[in-house]
Amino acid sequence: MIAISQKNKIKMIAHKGVDEMPQRTCIVSVYFKSSLAFLAPLEAILFDIDGTLCDSDPLHYHAFREMLQEVGYNGGVPISEEFYSEHISGKNNEYLCGTIFPDWEIKRARKFLEDKEAFFRRLASEELEPVKGLDKLCKWIEKQGLRRAAVTNSPRASGELMISSLGLTDFFEILVIGNECDRAKPFPDPYLKALETLKVSHEHTFIFEDSVSGTTAGVAAGMPVVGIATRNPGTSLINAGVSFVIKDFEDPKLWEALEKLEKKPEATAEAITVAIATPTPSNI
Repeated sequence: MIAISQKNKIKMIAHKGVDEMPQRTCIVSVYFKSSLAFLAPLEAILFDIDGTLCDSDPLHYHAFREMLQEVGYNGGVPISEEFYSEHISGKNNEYLCGTIFPDWEIKRARKFLEDKEAFFRRLASEELEPVKGLDKLCKWIEKQGLRRAAVTNSPRASGELMISSLGLTDFFEILVIGNECDRAKPFPDPYLKALETLKVSHEHTFIFEDSVSGTTAGVAAGMPVVGIATRNPGTSLINAGVSFVIKDFEDPKLWEALEKLEKKPEATAEAITVAIATPTPSNI
């Protein structure tokens, strides 16, 4: 049994050909009571918007499906939800200009996406709903006195509309827009900008994200990410590097982790068990 500081980082590296040496086995078992406990004392929480604060993907999908069909995309056959999830969801508009419309002039592609965002905003102004448990979480964050920012790849007009429609204009201190940074998600720049603006440490901050692109950005920025599986499969979020996945903001897994963060740092120290099977002279 080896006890280590909660600040220590552990890297487990898989080497090619390790399965070819069964005689030499090293098994490391790590048990954490809370995957966020090492962040104590917590300073800030960063939120994606689309699919994280609100289940907006159905509205984006509806807008894309209708407008792409109108311009004859995919031979006029409506795109599927699977296509939307894999190729569009979580991606910034500049990226989509090149991937969805590789044969279009950039000016035409940008105009299409601007019109799509306007269509989405009309839908969102009437139909947008918060993810279950959001109000409870926001009250907890305010009670703890934590800093907070919204970080999105959506255009500013859409991001501001969603935040306003959810009644969170006064809740968030800043709104970071991916395309206003040097690079949007999946690069870490938007989350790094949020840290810099709030003047908080990545060692005491975590992120809520629902997309692979956003998770990739958060992990690259050096922060743990809690995945929220509103639409994207939990397995894809896990593969992208989330610490754990929740169904919504009422998920017991989330509140168990947050309750531990309310405790003093020394009360959340974790223990790590390392079991090593060393080779004997007879099997080397």
